[in-house]
Amino acid sequence: MTRKLLVLLCTLVSWHSPAQAQDGKHWVASWGTAPMLLVDPPQSWVRPPPADAMPKNPAPSPIPPVPKELHDQSVRMIVRSSVAGDKLRLQFSNAQGVQPALLGGVHVARHSGNGAIDAKTDHALTFGGKTSVTLHPGGLVVSDPVDMAVPALAELAVTVYVPDTTATATRHELGLNTTRIAKGNVLSAPTLTATETNRSYFWLAGVEVLAPLQTGMVIAFGDSITDGFMTSVDAHKDCPSLLAVRLQQNKTTAALGVVNMGISGNRVLRTGAGASALTRFDRDVLARGGVHWMVLLEGINDINFTALPGVPDDQKTTATQIIEGLSQLVDRAHANGIKVMGATLTPMGGLWLFNPDTEAMRQAVNAWIRSSGKYDAIVDFDAATRDPQQNTRLKPEFDSGDHIHPNDAGNAAMAAVIDIGVFTR
Repeated sequence: MTRKLLVLLCTLVSWHSPAQAQDGKHWVASWGTAPMLLVDPPQSWVRPPPADAMPKNPAPSPIPPVPKELHDQSVRMIVRSSVAGDKLRLQFSNAQGVQPALLGGVHVARHSGNGAIDAKTDHALTFGGKTSVTLHPGGLVVSDPVDMAVPALAELAVTVYVPDTTATATRHELGLNTTRIAKGNVLSAPTLTATETNRSYFWLAGVEVLAPLQTGMVIAFGDSITDGFMTSVDAHKDCPSLLAVRLQQNKTTAALGVVNMGISGNRVLRTGAGASALTRFDRDVLARGGVHWMVLLEGINDINFTALPGVPDDQKTTATQIIEGLSQLVDRAHANGIKVMGATLTPMGGLWLFNPDTEAMRQAVNAWIRSSGKYDAIVDFDAATRDPQQNTRLKPEFDSGDHIHPNDAGNAAMAAVIDIGVFTR
């Protein structure tokens, strides 16, 4: 084969790539969440904090009780798009399940508030033409496309019917939007008479839209601070959601969406509340459609687990090891054409695990993030949230009360200091 003929064939292949086969459009993630790795029972060495270390009036947990199984029930979950498209398809995962999960039906519609739907927009999803689908252990399924226009920043209601007794092992517990559970198959019900509520996503892993080729997405990859722990429910006050609004308000960045891939308790190096960042990177970043950038905020849990009383030596870490792990994540992103914005670790003074050693580790990691030159851009969340009078602590007006998780105002301050211009330069 001559060189000219080889070049011609390669050109023809590129012209008929999947991205080009949709009339100048491609599938891009508009919303997503990361399935957690549920450890049951938890590690035996984990101890609750001492009573004198707890706040006098602690805020209630943002994670209400979650049913361990469902049977003959419909679950309505609320998500918000970040970029627009004229078609959509949904992703469902059984990443943590050890048994198959049968979804007897799935509907999607525009959310009209308080769990109600706009019945005119209600669509039954199919999977290979069938209205039900079995999620095999460890598997991911994608629905058939639906001709449904999805505006940017629009709330959607996804309703799933579970006919058989099915374990809810694959879920994202900190959903921050109210999930409603009702008896029986009520997939198309304009309003749901809920028998119970929580804030979790069950099996639902992503929403993709068909959008112009220039449309892309920013992955927010991190732990509970990225996840939005302690922010207001049903209000989209977490930093990634607020960043999505900023991008849509600016014409130069309106083609970019944001998908929150935070997991509360996540660590860079080791498994815990979620598979480690190094382990889940392929699933939660590379497997998402249209990723242009990643905002990386990880490491504080590696530090805090090291300070837990009775922690085994193989669960401890050093600042050098955290830096090595972060560097690997950046290298893997770059190898796949994804640019990375490094985020400094926010203060945790006042937390019961805080001590001079944990603070020295945080400062060492932050110094490397700021000065290594490893990242394509930096956002200094530490500088944006720390108390100028006590640099080891959050500003009082940003402290949710637990001395580590920023509240709504703290998340707003974090979103505001992100230089969105770098995403299009």
